[in-house]
Amino acid sequence: MQAGQIRIDASAIRLGRTDRRISRIGLGAMPLSIRGRPDDREHAKRVVRRAVELGVTLIDTADVYCLDDSDIGHNERLIREALNEVDGGDAVLVATKGGLTRPGGRWESDARPEHLRRACERSLAALGVDAIDLYQLHAPDPEVPFEDSVGEIARLRDDGKVLAVGLSNVDAGELQVAREIVEIASVQNRYSPFDRSSETEGIVETCDRERITFLPYSPVGGGQGVQRLRRNAALRRIARRHDATPEEVVLAWMLSKSPSLCPIPGASRIESIESSTRALALHLPPEAIPELERAFETLES
Repeated sequence: MQAGQIRIDASAIRLGRTDRRISRIGLGAMPLSIRGRPDDREHAKRVVRRAVELGVTLIDTADVYCLDDSDIGHNERLIREALNEVDGGDAVLVATKGGLTRPGGRWESDARPEHLRRACERSLAALGVDAIDLYQLHAPDPEVPFEDSVGEIARLRDDGKVLAVGLSNVDAGELQVAREIVEIASVQNRYSPFDRSSETEGIVETCDRERITFLPYSPVGGGQGVQRLRRNAALRRIARRHDATPEEVVLAWMLSKSPSLCPIPGASRIESIESSTRALALHLPPEAIPELERAFETLES
């Protein structure tokens, strides 16, 4: 490695303060089960199996990654099947969530304690486990006191149904409130070149300081975000210098921002998860970071 280069730590990192370790890049499994999902279930499972073969040891799912309320648990069941079919599947940490519903295919909040308990029981059955590795509140419910929702997940942990507690779609104040109720292992928020609010509002810094794993979802902005990245001339130039794609360079930039950070890019194609894991091998010189961030400012809206 040349002097002054940043080497991305490709080794596993600890999940919060737990003893479990996870790969620096995980798999966001949502695209395998929502509208537009692969028609072939075997294809979807091959994506999961390929992720494991590449060394991915964190898969993120949710009970509501499905088409509607009649399809609840689709993604969890898919992951269970795929992990049972691949060597090393038993070493993967599966993180799921509760607190939303899908009536008529819509996304609606329901973080009442009684709903969270039912959702957790349903996820345990869908995943085929006695305890969920990481159970996350999917989003605060404006109709339910936040403390009540977090408190119920804390009770699920005390009951042995949940091993670690996480939060998703929270702000800094909600994170602080939750930490006063139960130990928080992870925060999963949107974070990408298109939305850096978790960085500017101090959540990433808090996670670093408090040893909380930060799980950026939609780190390259999904399929539309990838196209926006690829259309940006400055990002294309930087990517060519590193023999990479713009989205791979973005993931490498993200990994350089925080040692507690584990992006979970979504994938519905084997090529996508292969591309995401290639970002671990990128070595960005220090001057590339401000250069990339200047390029982000020119991204089309």
